[in-house]
Amino acid sequence: MIQIEVIRSEERWGNLAEPWNKLLDKSITDVPFLRHEFLFSWWQHRGGGEWTSEELMADSIYVLIGRDDAGEMVGALPLFLSKNRAGKTSLVLMGSVEIADFLDGLALPEWVEEFWEAVLNHLAGPNAPEWDSVELFNLLENSPSLESLSAAAHKIGLEYSQEKLQPAPFIPLPGDFETYLENLDGRYRRELVRKMRKAQRYFIPVQVERVEGRDELVPAMEDFFAMMLEEPDKARFLTAPMRDQMLEIVQAAADHGWLDLRFLLVGRDRAAGYLNFIYDGRAWVYNSARADKFSSISPGIALMGMLIEEAIENGLTAFDLMRGDEDYKYQLGGQDRWVVKVTLSHSPK
Repeated sequence: MIQIEVIRSEERWGNLAEPWNKLLDKSITDVPFLRHEFLFSWWQHRGGGEWTSEELMADSIYVLIGRDDAGEMVGALPLFLSKNRAGKTSLVLMGSVEIADFLDGLALPEWVEEFWEAVLNHLAGPNAPEWDSVELFNLLENSPSLESLSAAAHKIGLEYSQEKLQPAPFIPLPGDFETYLENLDGRYRRELVRKMRKAQRYFIPVQVERVEGRDELVPAMEDFFAMMLEEPDKARFLTAPMRDQMLEIVQAAADHGWLDLRFLLVGRDRAAGYLNFIYDGRAWVYNSARADKFSSISPGIALMGMLIEEAIENGLTAFDLMRGDEDYKYQLGGQDRWVVKVTLSHSPK
């Protein structure tokens, strides 16, 4: 039987890093955005300013830990309390909405049904704070949580709704780059090969740079940010709080061994960059940037082609292009899957 432990302080949650990540390694959904260091950074910066102090309630941390009879963690759900403009109270998944592409509860496969039932029993019971809705953003459409959540909500008498939010294409990687190219539509295959060759034959030497030393991260990210500012949509996104958020995420990922920060160098200039994560046998493309002055060699697409080729050589299983339906993702062989939002509410009396 699962017992639910409630954590309301940042300090107590901060001390759970090791057991949290150990649980995640075996969880139904193991993605970098559920790593303790990612979520803890997200919370400290409130998603890079996505959530304001006016929207958060006092003592808003509400992390639920599921423990078995031996006291071992078998599930976890990181929530926070928020009030919307209408004064309604919601329990929302940490990481929501823009910064973490994929979210979920943590649960061992053999405990997932019992964990969600225990969580909803707690939330519907007298020891939970009053709430109007529980909002679980960015769950993958194939998450085992969905069926268990729906069943538990029905059993307990809560209203359950589910809506599609965004596609999240990914590229399954075959055993060699030639097979990958053969699987592309002919015109896109020719275009990718042409752009890669054009970059490689440029009159200034071109090479791929991996930023590895922690001392190099800050200046490298400043170059990355400078390129992002050249694109109007990314410039609007890149507020000062968001820069701080991204920089801390990069440093946390580097410290824990899953950062893959790459640039295409043209001579000594950084012409394009990808902020990726290498995690659980996949490459996760978190953000990208390019310099306008090198647009003639399409440095962003050329670099992505090179990184896909390298990922295949290194035996990675997928190149995850994250949320969004930009055309280039499908031209490069992206296959759709969706993220969804689950909303729980009290049944009308």
